Amino acid sequence: MSALYMIVGTLIALGVLVTFHEFGHFWVARRCGVKVLRFSVGFGMPLLRWTDRKGTEYVVAAIPLGGYVKMLDEREGDVPAELAHESFNRKSVYQRIAIVIAGPVANFLLAIVFFWILAMLGSQQVRPVIGGVEAGSIAEKAGLTSGQEIVSVDGESTTGWAAVNLQLVRRLGESGTIALKVREQGSDVETPRSLALDNWLKGADEPDPIRSLGIRPWRPALPPVLAELDPKGPAQAAGLKAGDRLLALDGQPLNDWQQVVDSVRVRPDAKISLSVERDGATIDVPVTLIAKGEGKAATGYLGAGVKGVDWPPEMLREVSYGPLAAVGEGARRTWTMSVLTFDSLKKMLFGELSVKNLSGPITIAKVAGASAQSGVGDFLNFLAYLSISLGVLNLLPIPVLDGGHLLFYLIEWARGRPLSEKVQGWGVQIGISLVVGVMLLALVNDLGRL
Repeated sequence: MSALYMIVGTLIALGVLVTFHEFGHFWVARRCGVKVLRFSVGFGMPLLRWTDRKGTEYVVAAIPLGGYVKMLDEREGDVPAELAHESFNRKSVYQRIAIVIAGPVANFLLAIVFFWILAMLGSQQVRPVIGGVEAGSIAEKAGLTSGQEIVSVDGESTTGWAAVNLQLVRRLGESGTIALKVREQGSDVETPRSLALDNWLKGADEPDPIRSLGIRPWRPALPPVLAELDPKGPAQAAGLKAGDRLLALDGQPLNDWQQVVDSVRVRPDAKISLSVERDGATIDVPVTLIAKGEGKAATGYLGAGVKGVDWPPEMLREVSYGPLAAVGEGARRTWTMSVLTFDSLKKMLFGELSVKNLSGPITIAKVAGASAQSGVGDFLNFLAYLSISLGVLNLLPIPVLDGGHLLFYLIEWARGRPLSEKVQGWGVQIGISLVVGVMLLALVNDLGRL
């Protein structure tokens, strides 16, 4: 069933986002008097095709990995004299800029719509209450303690842990300070705290901002009773069974599942001994953990899970907005994620963020399937983030992308005349090489995650 969700989720995501992106180009081109010859969703062999009264051919093609809008252009073939005024190349530089930028703008507008719907639907969030602080960590040095609730990060309010993590991600690879405000249990007083950074997580392959600060989020206690096992995991291979209660790990008593998680995480490829209660008897089970991730980012993996418990009502909060307020929230979230995406790309370029954080089609497909299976809200959230990524990537000043064409037209506007076709040709070749290189790198990252 998960494979079906992955396929359907990916097709819907690409279909919606690509169609809307190309519709942005199409809509503005029509308003500027440009004749559109073809509007295609996908590449390759046409599966469906029809033509409207203005002579535009609409195509749904077999390979759903993009799309395009083909416009009348004298640079691409002979154009009848009576249609020359409808050619893209005959339009003013301002009109061509508007047509090119319309695709990414459409993606940002679509993200606002998705976030607007999500803001009205509302969500239940876990209050960002600190459950524990590691000794000697950045958090302990800043004076953070168990029981405090994080109410803002760098001036941005935080209603849940997702908001805390988002604000921290913006500071990856940086030096300086993070300004927090915390509130003690039962108090309305907000106390400032300052976290000192020094090239924080610079170049980390799989950064975990909250954990790296030494903060452990509060969670309800989970009895260490196994409820599920990875069929290919170390726990199953060692003979552990659902219903087993873990009593000790290498002689250290276990009272909560989080103790198991913390101990296993720091022991990739290690051999451990588990004391297990099964059917009233206690047995010792040797387990050889495996590693997940690479290099310094590698973590131990047991391949077992426990049954969840209900959260106390006081640790949860409902966050929702009315129709008008949701518009502002949708625009704010779109702006925040757009800036974060641009900033992350810049940090990758300068080595502050590892390029292994780039994701390709395999990861996108997996996340699409998981979010579709999780529910409408999660899928809309995924679509919004992917739409923003598509908009941002297309604005990069790389020839063959919208941003590359925009760069050429801005140079033409500044110079009063376009660059020579030879120079533009060189730019396109460089652009193709860059895009192919990035795609291959993202695919390698995807395969590494598998």
